[in-house]
Amino acid sequence: MLLRNRLALAACTLLLSAPLWAASGHHYDFGQPAPAAQATRSVEVVMGDLSFTPKAIDIKAGETVRFVLVNKGQLLHEFNLGDAAMHAAHQQEMAKMQQSGMLTPTGMKEMDHSAMAGMDHGDGHGMKHDDPNSVLVEPGKTAELTWTFTQASSLEFACNIPGHYQAGMVGKLTVSQ
Repeated sequence: MLLRNRLALAACTLLLSAPLWAASGHHYDFGQPAPAAQATRSVEVVMGDLSFTPKAIDIKAGETVRFVLVNKGQLLHEFNLGDAAMHAAHQQEMAKMQQSGMLTPTGMKEMDHSAMAGMDHGDGHGMKHDDPNSVLVEPGKTAELTWTFTQASSLEFACNIPGHYQAGMVGKLTVSQ
């Protein structure tokens, strides 16, 4: 019990002292979020309704990329980095968000946490869209996501809003040595 309390205290201290962009409890084998100032290049990704331009992006391992995400469509879209299995799991979370009324075709509603008490990601936390490898972009808006890619891998960038991935809103992201 004493060891568990010390571990919990150490974890809380670490989380409180970490920069906001690194505060998530998620771990990604392919990299981690980074501040935009560390980017070695920028890549603009245009989101149309059910499309990404470009459809493929090549990156070198060790590179920090600032993705500038421009939603020129009429619908809310997501830019999410991961592999196919990660996207499949995230699609289930997004479906729950849509079913709860939190996710609408054009935006995300702020909801009272008590309204989400029974809905979680399976990790005991309330439902929210705060994964560091993902950003939602409303119609006509621009957002950014900066990521350091640590190792060679074959990934996807995708929109996991229900039905969008299945309609083709997915691109290939290749990280080479």
